[in-house]
Amino acid sequence: MAMIPWVHLDTAKIPNGGELRLMRRGAELSIMSGSIELMNSRLSGSERALATLACARIDGRPSAQVLIGGLGMGFTLRTALAELPNNAGVVVSELVPAVVSWARGPMTELFKGCLDDPRVAVIEADVVGVIAAARGRFDAILLDVDNGPGGLNRDANDRLYSVGGLNAARRALRPGGVLAVWSAGRDDGFTRRLEGAGYQAEEVPVRATGGKRGARHVIWLATPR
Repeated sequence: MAMIPWVHLDTAKIPNGGELRLMRRGAELSIMSGSIELMNSRLSGSERALATLACARIDGRPSAQVLIGGLGMGFTLRTALAELPNNAGVVVSELVPAVVSWARGPMTELFKGCLDDPRVAVIEADVVGVIAAARGRFDAILLDVDNGPGGLNRDANDRLYSVGGLNAARRALRPGGVLAVWSAGRDDGFTRRLEGAGYQAEEVPVRATGGKRGARHVIWLATPR
């Protein structure tokens, strides 16, 4: 039986350099940066865990306010909406406008209407600026940007995951809030930066598949001391 070929659906420029390609193979979707796959519709376990773990930390908070950095394929957003109460609010900051268009076009089946949830506001902007403008606004900040702190775009990542970026995130959190960060792999230096920036950090290993097998990803759960 012949392998189903990948079909190139669209290319999007990243505002700070580089480009993304949306690919389809049968029912499977993939977002690529060069030869590196950033996300795949078959592998959503760790993106869902990002929301589940963070929302568990703020469970019971009235009118919880959550910021998600990176729309991706919507797995984190959909999971957060399932975990949060009806009076919660979720702001999604997406740097690449085309990704929002894909969510309402080729990826619409993955989103299952969650962009139309009245709790959701999507901002086409760099999450760095959204965080910098916030003061004690969010109960949780969930970051799934690039491939994590050690991702492809070092300049953009440094602004988000440096000590300065982590300090800005701390100011944007309400007392007792949580910063949750997704990464494709371990990064001991980032754990030390979190602790140096005044957070108590927990590093949680998760599987890309959501099961017991598959690639190992990492989620940090960090709460300001």
